[in-house]
This record gives sequence, C-alpha cells and structure tokens, in this order.
Amino acid sequence: MGNIFRDRNVGELGEKDVGSEVRVAGWIENIRDHGGVSFIDLRDMYGTLQVVMRDTSLLDGLVKEDCISISGMIERRDEETYNDKIATGTIELEAHSVDVLGKVYGQLPFEIMTSKEIREDVRLKYRFLDLRNKKVKDNIIFRSKVISFLRQKMTDMGYLEIQTPILTSSSPEGARDYIVPSRKFKGKFYALPQAPQQFKQLLMVSGFDKYFQIAPCFRDEDARADRSPGEFYQLDFEMAFATQEDVFRAGEEVLTAAFEKFAPEGAEITSAPYPVISYKQSMLEFGCDKPDLRNPLRIIDCSEFFSKCTFKAFIGKTVRAINVHTKLSKGQHEKMLKFAQDDLGMFGLGYLEVLDDNTFKGPIDKFIPDEFKDELRTIAGLEAGDTIFFIADSEARACECAGAIRNELGRRLDLIEKNAFRFCYVNDFPMYEYDKEERKYIFTHNPFSMPQGGLEALNTKKPEDILAYQYDIVCNGIELSSGAVRNHDLEIMKKAFDIAGYPEEELERRFGALYNAFKFGAPPHAGMAPGVDRMIMIMRGEENIREVIAFPMNGNAQDLLCGAPGDVTEQQLREVHIKVRQ
Repeated sequence: MGNIFRDRNVGELGEKDVGSEVRVAGWIENIRDHGGVSFIDLRDMYGTLQVVMRDTSLLDGLVKEDCISISGMIERRDEETYNDKIATGTIELEAHSVDVLGKVYGQLPFEIMTSKEIREDVRLKYRFLDLRNKKVKDNIIFRSKVISFLRQKMTDMGYLEIQTPILTSSSPEGARDYIVPSRKFKGKFYALPQAPQQFKQLLMVSGFDKYFQIAPCFRDEDARADRSPGEFYQLDFEMAFATQEDVFRAGEEVLTAAFEKFAPEGAEITSAPYPVISYKQSMLEFGCDKPDLRNPLRIIDCSEFFSKCTFKAFIGKTVRAINVHTKLSKGQHEKMLKFAQDDLGMFGLGYLEVLDDNTFKGPIDKFIPDEFKDELRTIAGLEAGDTIFFIADSEARACECAGAIRNELGRRLDLIEKNAFRFCYVNDFPMYEYDKEERKYIFTHNPFSMPQGGLEALNTKKPEDILAYQYDIVCNGIELSSGAVRNHDLEIMKKAFDIAGYPEEELERRFGALYNAFKFGAPPHAGMAPGVDRMIMIMRGEENIREVIAFPMNGNAQDLLCGAPGDVTEQQLREVHIKVRQ
C-alpha cells in the first residue's frame, strides 16, 4: 500500500519526471497571486518546488506554513522563468488537488526564511519553526552526517562502541555536577556524568582494548560562544597499552579525515603530525593555552631586557612584546590604545616604530639606552618598518593581556588566515595549582591523569612543579579536545589525591570503583574526547555553538521551548525526600 500523503519527496523530482502524476507533501513557504493563476513554493526536508494553481479555488484558506499534500502533474517551466537558486528550478507542479494536513492557527511569530535574523530568545521559544529555516536545518543534517562518519571511522580503526551510564556518582572533574535525588534512598543523590571518565577507565581494566562512544556530558557551568550550558557531546575514546603518542596519532587520524571530508571546499587543513606545543611555550608565545595558529604574530618575553633599562613603568614587571612587522597609522594606534584601556583595563600600551634608518620612534624610546638598542633588535627581530607593542604587568596579567592584544591585532590588521583549519597539540600541563581561597593545591585538569615522573615526582617535587601527561587538541584558537595518559597505579593514585586534600579513606569512598579496580592488574591506558558540537561549529563557520544543536538551551541555561528548569509538584518533591528552602 502506498503512502497516502506523498509518493515522492521534492528532492527526488527533476526534468525526468515531466509529464508524471505525483503527490508531494510539505509546508507552504510562499504564496504569490497573479490574478488568474496562483503560485506557492512548497518546501519539504529535501527541497523546494514551485506549484502552479490554475484553479485558484485550490488556494482558498491556505496561508504560509500550512502543512499540505498536493497531487498534480510535473511540467517544464518556461525557460525565462527558470530559478537557478533551487534544484527543481526548471520544473513545476500543476496542482489538481490539495489536502490540508496541518493548519496554521494565528500569526506566525516570525518569517521562517529570515529566522536567523531575529532575537535568539524568540527563535528558541519557537525552535520547531526556526528549524524549518533551510540554513538552520542544514546545520542539523550536517551534524548527523558528521556523527555518522565519526562512528564509522572509529569502527574502522578498531574501536568498539560501548554506552556508559547516565546516572552515576558525583565526581570532582572541574565543573559543578547536575545532581538527581534518589526516591528509594533517602538523602542520596545521583549525578549526571561530566564525562564517562571513570567508566572508560574501568572498561580498560575490564580488558577491552579500544572503546569509543558519542557521549553526552553534563556540566553545570556558564555558557560561552563555544560552550553549551548543561549538555554537550564528545567523541570519547580510550586505548589500552597506549602512550601519549599513540593517542596523538589516533586523534590526528580521525580529525584529519573528518575535516578533509566535511570542511568547506578549498580549505587548508593541518597535515599530520600536528605541531606539539608545551603549555609553558603556549602561554609565552600566544598568551593562552588555546593558540590560534592562523595568526602569524608571536609574543616575545622582554622582561630580562627591560630589567636593565630605566623605564620605571616596566621595572620589576613581566614585559611581553609583539612585533607586527608593519607600520600603523595614528588612528590604528589610537584604536589599539582604546581597546587596551577599555576592554582589558590596561593603563596604556607602549610601542616603538622602527624607522627606515633603523632608529626607533615612540613613547618609550628615550628610556632605552642607545647601547641596548641592538640587543632589542635581535630579541624581537626588528627591521625597518616594524612596529612593536609592549605589555607590562604581573606575569599572569601580562600573559593574559598580551594574548588578547595579539588576537586583536590579528583581527584589526587582517592577518588571520582565511578558510584554514590549523591544528596543534598543547601538552605538559601542570598537574596542580594553588587555590588561594581554599588554601590548598587542587588538580589543574583531570584528576585521573598520570603525573610525569610517577610516584617519585609526587614524593620529591613541589606540587606546582609537577607536570601531567595531559594534552589538548586546539583548532583555530578553540579547544577541540582534552585527553590524558591515565593513572592506572593505586599507589600513585593515593599520593596524587592526597596532595589535593583527599585522604585514602575519602578516595576509597568517592572513587571506590577505580580504587578497587586498580588492585587487580590495571593496564596502562590513555585517551581523549574531541567535542562534537565544537567540531561542527568550526566546520560550519558558526560563531555560536547553539547554531549546531537541535534544541539548545539559551545562554542562561534555560530551555525556552519546554520551560526548563521548571516547577514540580509538592508530591514529586516528597517522593524524593526534598523540601525547598526559601
């Protein structure tokens, strides 16, 4: 028995169907009344088709976005009316009958074709309409294709797809947990997993060699342009008997293949092996741990040099410099100064220009003794026509501001490489950092990472000097993936957590599964987890990650479509033993 609503979709139709009787179904995108004849544009998921209604009574009562089924004859359009903007632009359907399947009641909140131009809160409230917009829908279709490719690629690489639990226990992994009260166990709570961290390690202990999944992760953290609040997805994978370099090769293989297949035509993509930049080097040269390699500018450390000069504003401070290898206009200098002061809160932005005779000109020239100027030329690679900017502050602040100045100069001077995807690894992250508020050392990143130097390093080094086998993949200044060589040794685990303030009894209580598993022959293992949402956002050239998620929360972690978070009944609260305090 055939489908009573349609026997073809719009994407299947073409000139080969001229003279055929067909039935199609979809939504009315546009209506045009030309007197004795009317036209509608019918849209389904696969395309748009012009429908001509010579019997204008067929149009009675129809409005935009009505869902209808139409039967009729495919005709060839007159050549002067061809529409090269749609795949069916040389044909049209002469309607013989129209059935209304879903009626529009009231006024549409926005025009579908221009929905991306309206306020985001309205778009998200009526997301089911926003998703009818071809550009929005194409992002979701694209996402489906990418995820399908990733699954097949990982399978071809020998990885086994395994699902891990959604309800688990709370774990300190860098963000707040979403917690779920238990009905059966009064006062007890589940947590939604921030990542499948413990489970994938347990799979390695269980003897599985290579695991992956498209994993949902839940973190109660604030939104950013490249971060979705609440829920996000990552390509999670783990390997037994693996080193950092093994993970690097696997990550390069899957990401290079995905970007080569799905990146825009003509895009430049970093070839494997990707550059490897240490955390320390990245913070120095780029001012952050997410370097955008499309920007050719690099940050230079001039602290030691200026310790020998007489410029009081720089004495005793960390001094960073950026040579832009070009001369800036007065207006450009003024705009950069305004950015430094207004956006970054800097007191000023020092600079020097190198004149044609290789002498210097600028506000701080008089503070640099002549006998030191050749040394500065060598340190910064200065040549005639260059302009060099200086940032001086505490080490952390100078680093942060220099990174922001570098990025802003790259944008303002149009230095950012176009249609390019530049990957790198950042590794050798610190294992610990000191939390002044908590007055203790805390894990900088993943607490289950292997410290470089193992137990000896934990026993003999200052915590702030211990590096971890942790690494990120960065693409175009966006952290695309985090990973690590995991700790698989119980004694190392006990000492690592003890430094962070977790005595053994608390370690056993909070991480009992791994604590026990490491007693029974745990293999070395390592992995990473590229973010699927971010990957697709970068490929599609979207500025906001919510554009590639079917039903995203807004920036305030609210689901405007379904009204979450929302109220629950007193009975529901009683069942889970919760009383809400005012």
